[in-house]
Amino acid sequence: MKTPHPWTPALALCLLAAAQPTLAQQRTVDPPRAIGQIEINDPAAESLIDPDAEIEILATGFDWSEGPVWSKELGAVLFSDIPPNSIYKWKEGEGLSLYLKPSGYTGAEERGGEPGANGLAIDKQGRLVMCQHGDAQVARMAAPLSDPAPKFDAIAAKLDGKQLNSPNDLALHSSGAIYFTDPPYGRVGRFEDQGRELDFQGVYRVSPAGELTLLTKELEAPNGIALSPDERTLYVAQSSGRRPIYMAYNVQEDGGIDEGRVLLDVKHLAADRPGSPDGMAIDRDGNLFATGPGGVLIITPEGKHLATIRTGERIANCTFGGPDGRTLFMTSDMHLCRVRVKTAGLGF
Repeated sequence: MKTPHPWTPALALCLLAAAQPTLAQQRTVDPPRAIGQIEINDPAAESLIDPDAEIEILATGFDWSEGPVWSKELGAVLFSDIPPNSIYKWKEGEGLSLYLKPSGYTGAEERGGEPGANGLAIDKQGRLVMCQHGDAQVARMAAPLSDPAPKFDAIAAKLDGKQLNSPNDLALHSSGAIYFTDPPYGRVGRFEDQGRELDFQGVYRVSPAGELTLLTKELEAPNGIALSPDERTLYVAQSSGRRPIYMAYNVQEDGGIDEGRVLLDVKHLAADRPGSPDGMAIDRDGNLFATGPGGVLIITPEGKHLATIRTGERIANCTFGGPDGRTLFMTSDMHLCRVRVKTAGLGF
């Protein structure tokens, strides 16, 4: 006869702990909770989104969620929570789980600010590429998506021997080139950080061969970045209270850009709406779903503001995903949200 295991306080605590949901599970909102509204400025928006589309919170409780990317391989969305140096995964039917920690700062010394990864992308080889605030570099996760590990290969870390500020967001070109922005938001002192080695905020290109080129240093706060479907236009958002704008640059044959033009100035919205120009997603027809004052602004390639997806919170970034590419995932401050749209992202 098997002897029963003696019941002890230690065993009781172990069993209680095993029964408790993890922090990630606690943050899953199941069923999703509806919030916000779709604000239509132009009837043309109704070909892209239903005015009655429901915005849903999928998970909550983050410090500052950012940089979402859809993984077809995982069937899930990955996104950063920058201050706690983490990347999370959300998957239909499974909810939220911690995917990677540390994500953007691998140093041994404690540091404050926003040290984690920010913008995320998946390259043609299926590898996770990220902007790492704390390590001040664009890097690639050395492990496969299906078996993540905090080991990274640096792609871009220095310009002419000087450390980058804190790479923020990135866009991958079909050639293998990488475009990215480099404001100092990931530094402890941000714009006033005493350890900065560059006295400007740049927009860069890394060639397929790994050569880093400064494209422009004329923007005071470059942030979100995206390429048009034909890769002939580079969009850059400026998260400046003084001049909140979205820029459009013509991409040259050598991968460089021209002097650019202001696609849309949203200072009139910034006065009484939370948020600033930040991350962007481009649909298959070239429309911008651009985070900014009030939510995600739907903007035509010509710069017309058609509608705003409003969650009521600051929205940092967004990406298309789901099996058909018609779900827009949004990192809205402490939330991960989604909304169904009528259009689809590139590659779906």
